[in-house]
Amino acid sequence: MVKVGVIGATGAVGQRFVQLLAEHPWFELVALAASGRSAGKRYGDVANWRLGTPIPENVRDFEVLPTDPKQVDVDVVFSALPASIAREVEPRFAEAGFVVASNASSYRMESDVPLMIPEVNPDHLGLIKIQRDARNWDGCIITNPNCTTIVMALTLRPLMRFDIERVYVATMQAVSGAGYEGVASMTILDNVIPYIKDEEEKVETEAQKILGKFDGSKVKNADFSVSASCHRVPVMDGHTEAIWVMMRDNPTIEEVRNAFRTFRCDEVKGLPTAPEKPIIVHDADDRPQPRVDRNAGRGMSVSVGRVREHAGGVKYIAMGHNTIRGAAGASVLNAELLVKKKMI
Repeated sequence: MVKVGVIGATGAVGQRFVQLLAEHPWFELVALAASGRSAGKRYGDVANWRLGTPIPENVRDFEVLPTDPKQVDVDVVFSALPASIAREVEPRFAEAGFVVASNASSYRMESDVPLMIPEVNPDHLGLIKIQRDARNWDGCIITNPNCTTIVMALTLRPLMRFDIERVYVATMQAVSGAGYEGVASMTILDNVIPYIKDEEEKVETEAQKILGKFDGSKVKNADFSVSASCHRVPVMDGHTEAIWVMMRDNPTIEEVRNAFRTFRCDEVKGLPTAPEKPIIVHDADDRPQPRVDRNAGRGMSVSVGRVREHAGGVKYIAMGHNTIRGAAGASVLNAELLVKKKMI
């Protein structure tokens, strides 16, 4: 068993990490760390647990540790820290020899940091050696994308064979993506908020790195553009996205649907968190829906439907669980791939 911990363990994504790791077959969760106001206290007393399942009994009595590499004795730390804090804290853990599997945005676009979706770009793990050499670290930082980007990029991967030229996306994003206190109920009830700070910039830049080619020393970004409009909607979990993809090879609808249906990645076979089907294609006109489909593949599958023709390409709806596939589950899957590759 690989000993692991969570930093930023009391927040919404931190709680999801705890839920996924508490009974994990490969990882032993032995440390939970958080801010100074929580350190030294019982996890069950400070977590303000908000998930639909009870707080795991085996972690309820953990003493919360300070977010300090000297206080945490594990091989891997899963980071649910806010980006502003992660920017300072995560390198300290990496320098001290920890593998940092981060959900934060702070290092995603650094040229030597893998921005990973294991089914999409497993070869990008080659950046870790470059990162360690360049920064003189014994550990490393590996990141997963923004929750919205993951849903989109996973569906774009099987379409890369058709030579993607342009992508447009309009999102309908769940409130859990903003954290428990992120959107006031009086703001979101009976309402749609047509702006999420910094979200569109992430969606418009991350996919090109994820789908780019690793040449042994760097990633050359994929050659397509993304234009995004992001919106917060009164849904608890599950980001829904309307996506338009223009492709130079102009595939048929059936070719696109078949590409979605048959998409698999041998690299993730046997990983405990990997879903059997990364993409599930629906035939019904009214699917996917967050309440019905967000837990597909234990929250790790992306559901696709309404695949239709569009001038020069196709348009479709994609939906995925934003705090599982789009956050904690993505980081856990990244760490599982590192174990399989014997990089931990």
